[in-house]
Amino acid sequence: MTLILKPGTAWSDAWRRCVEVAPEAFHDDRVLNYWNGRWQADGRLLPTTSPVDGSPLAALPRLDAASAHLAVRASLDQHRAWREVPLADRKARVSATLDALTEHRELLALLLVWEIGKPWRLAQADVDRAIDGVRWYVGEIDRMVEGRTPLPGPVSNIASWNYPMSVLVHAMLVQALAGNAVIAKTPTDGGLACLTLATALAAREGLPVTLVSGGGGELSEALVRAPEIGCVSFVGGRDAGGRVAASVADLGKRHILEQEGLNAWGVWNYTDWPTLTGHIRKTFDYAKQRCTAYPRFVVQRETFDQFLTAYLPGVQAVTFGHPLAVEHPDDDLPELDFGPLINAAKAKELGDLVSEAISRGAVPLHHGSLAEGRFLPGQDTSAYLPPVTLLNPPSTSPLHHAEPFGPVDTLVLVDTEAELLAAMNASNGALVATLATDDQGAFDRLAPQIRAFKVGHSKPRSRGDREELFGGFGASWRGAFVGGELLVRAVTEGAADERLPGNFPDYRLQPS
Repeated sequence: MTLILKPGTAWSDAWRRCVEVAPEAFHDDRVLNYWNGRWQADGRLLPTTSPVDGSPLAALPRLDAASAHLAVRASLDQHRAWREVPLADRKARVSATLDALTEHRELLALLLVWEIGKPWRLAQADVDRAIDGVRWYVGEIDRMVEGRTPLPGPVSNIASWNYPMSVLVHAMLVQALAGNAVIAKTPTDGGLACLTLATALAAREGLPVTLVSGGGGELSEALVRAPEIGCVSFVGGRDAGGRVAASVADLGKRHILEQEGLNAWGVWNYTDWPTLTGHIRKTFDYAKQRCTAYPRFVVQRETFDQFLTAYLPGVQAVTFGHPLAVEHPDDDLPELDFGPLINAAKAKELGDLVSEAISRGAVPLHHGSLAEGRFLPGQDTSAYLPPVTLLNPPSTSPLHHAEPFGPVDTLVLVDTEAELLAAMNASNGALVATLATDDQGAFDRLAPQIRAFKVGHSKPRSRGDREELFGGFGASWRGAFVGGELLVRAVTEGAADERLPGNFPDYRLQPS
């Protein structure tokens, strides 16, 4: 079977459509930054490539530190004006932005495919979750802001590349709805064109948005430590998050820091193996490049043979490859579980970690091949990594204790409940976890001892939408929890003695 690129889905097609839809933001040769209410042709251009096939994309316009400070000061002026705008007007403008995003839904999704490698189904879902989620907030915002006021300064958003719409744009629009100006930094690894288009549509409706590009080292002083900033919202890894946490702790600044954790799926006194098989394939969505992915399975030794019989068909059914490759021009885009990793360097790093773990004693239970993927003839596949499953990674390997952020599962065998809990809590805190057990009493006893914000009973947990709250245990989260009403509370002020639910330097408060 020889595959072709689906007609009309090339990067050149997506770029042409961006220029047509938002010529103020997309010039023939570059993308602009947006600050001080204007599109700015500034920044040092950094070439970027698509993880899909290694082809060139739009260059990233990296601002310097001085320009970033000017952008933050301008955002404060916007913030002071916007916080006085009546709520009804804010709702109308956000709703108009959502209508524009809906109109250009497929273009936004196509940009996500090229820029961060999402399969078509998941790219569309990312856009839809942003739109649907914010529409819910528009309907609920009146009760959420009653008795509350916007922050004294704009919200600064620094997010990872994996969910530009359903995490970053969603947060920006809710923050603006609550009365704040918002600043966002384009993730260096991907999402530039998608975020620029979304920002252009929001700016046309008069929302107080700022979008700048640049490295964390260059922009952190402005986007994290500047006195004008009212809140820092961060989504990313623990190393970068730790540096942000240290800065905001010194300054006493409002913050929301979502960080990684090794989300674990425990199996204890469990027999519903057909259901588990169905869950396994779904856990590989987007190559496990999600904050709520499950890369660790902790399995009761005496049922390991049954677990493996259920697990292997699930992982063997996983499909991956070029997200836009079809056999015939009129074919629908493929229903893949994942495409590439975010870049070739990440694929090589993770492949090297797998090889090293095996050389130190890990047992490869499944090791997929690129030959199983769907690719165009002669395509660059350097950013792709097929699924891998390792039994008992050595304790010296990062795969033993850290989130791989790629399609690599590690299995750990245990004999006692104490060992089960120790293995599931290996990363000192996680966002989600699951305990698969037939014994309700065992779940009720063990689940509270699993250091994850959400614990599923024999099924996965997700970040959630609308009313569902979200946070993390231990080092996986710092600052205010979000989701539902808590997202609005995190970016507004209430009574002087208010204590927000979250993990703070001097207290931890679970939502009531």
